[in-house]
Amino acid sequence: MTAETTTPPAPAQASGPLFYRQPLPLQSDKHANWRLMQGTVAFAAETNAIPAVVGEFGLAAQHFPILFTGKDAAPIVAVGLARNNLFIDGDKWAEDTYAPAYVRRYPFVFMQADTEGDFLLAIDADAEQVNQGTSEEGEPLFVDGKATELVDNAMRFCGDFTREHEATRQFTAAILAQDLLVERSIDVTLNNGEQMSVNGFHVVDVEKLSKLPDDIVLAWHRNGYLALVHHHLSSLSRFNALVQRQSLKAAAKA
Repeated sequence: MTAETTTPPAPAQASGPLFYRQPLPLQSDKHANWRLMQGTVAFAAETNAIPAVVGEFGLAAQHFPILFTGKDAAPIVAVGLARNNLFIDGDKWAEDTYAPAYVRRYPFVFMQADTEGDFLLAIDADAEQVNQGTSEEGEPLFVDGKATELVDNAMRFCGDFTREHEATRQFTAAILAQDLLVERSIDVTLNNGEQMSVNGFHVVDVEKLSKLPDDIVLAWHRNGYLALVHHHLSSLSRFNALVQRQSLKAAAKA
């Protein structure tokens, strides 16, 4: 049997955020005829890790391992063992499974404006579901020069995501300050005997957590950080579910 070693990628790449190829600020004049067609999540099919924010830890922990990667300990949800997403069913997310906010936000995203602290709503012009006015297919982004409800909803969602991203940054800075993270790797054996390894991620060390000063424990209990840590730790049991999904996929190819 072959062994495969995979490393969860950092949430952002040098060329820009994960999945986004050509994000452009939305403008009513330039994009007056643009439309958004029915959504697809095929864009997320070839990744084994998706960025996560603290506001979704509770739900995400029920479906995926929540891990930390990179020097800033950015949280991700592991959605595969090899370099593919085990939760993509055709062009849809698997039923009865939580879809991460990062996926649901696409193809919209906030871009930093010229004024610090201000953001512009942007859209990935290369997204499969974006119709650049070549037909009447899809829901319009603008009508009579004004943003439609679709754009207004995207603005609110991206605003909420950006606030959650900042809260996430503060949380990970706190766990880094307490030196709680340790590097881990896992070796798994699929039902067919194939062996795989996943490495390059960090988790909270339970022993270090138990030795936190009482004042930190109390502060984290009150600000919600302690609950976030426990969501992360409980989520690690979901690696078993990934192994079963990978085993089913391997069996289907046999």
